[in-house]
Amino acid sequence: MGFKNPFGEDRLMDTVVLSLGGSLVNPGTPDTQYVASLVRLLRGMKCKFGIVVGGGKLARQWADAARKKGGSEFDADEAAIKATKKNAQIVIDVLKKDVNAKVCSTFDEARKQAAKHRFVVMGGTIPGITTDSDAVLLAECLGAKRVLNLSNIDGIYNDNPVRNHNAKKFRRMSYAQLIDLAGKNDMRTAGTHFVFDFLACKLIARSKIEAHFVHGKNLLDVRKAIDGKPHGGTVVR
Repeated sequence: MGFKNPFGEDRLMDTVVLSLGGSLVNPGTPDTQYVASLVRLLRGMKCKFGIVVGGGKLARQWADAARKKGGSEFDADEAAIKATKKNAQIVIDVLKKDVNAKVCSTFDEARKQAAKHRFVVMGGTIPGITTDSDAVLLAECLGAKRVLNLSNIDGIYNDNPVRNHNAKKFRRMSYAQLIDLAGKNDMRTAGTHFVFDFLACKLIARSKIEAHFVHGKNLLDVRKAIDGKPHGGTVVR
């Protein structure tokens, strides 16, 4: 049996939060076929879900456009957040039912929607905070003990596996190891990519939230990670 949900005795499901990469949802054009396959998987699980959708390529494009217009990094962040919300709406439109109709903009709003629906979907929230951190904050808000980071990389490596084919994948990591790695790669600029931003790493450590990093299109690994079972990605605890 899951934890006792504060929203009522009739909702005793565990909650799992997904940090869903924008590159999976919208690699250039919306990949509704992939989103639909992910939704089918989630509907078959005995969990409630919080889903925070990233900006991916669209966020990088919109952030760069803001900079070219003379905007600050704050402006670039705001543009990227708009991209995350556009991608989040794609997920909502595919889910169709038992989900908030519009993208949640605040955690308070997400908490209220989670009391009504099995799925609650967000994009980014405020400049300077990535959707990785938003996902962990949502997990804290909803009482989730597990976060999944779904991207187009199948785990955490000691170097960029696209550039360095000899990069080593970590099967298991401590919070301290993840914080150290993220601190070396987190540049705090809109649209950049790193394994999991530094703030998000500190947040999962403070609340002892188990984090799973898997390739989002490997749905077997996604299923295993939701259940907390061994998979081909990386587990941080």
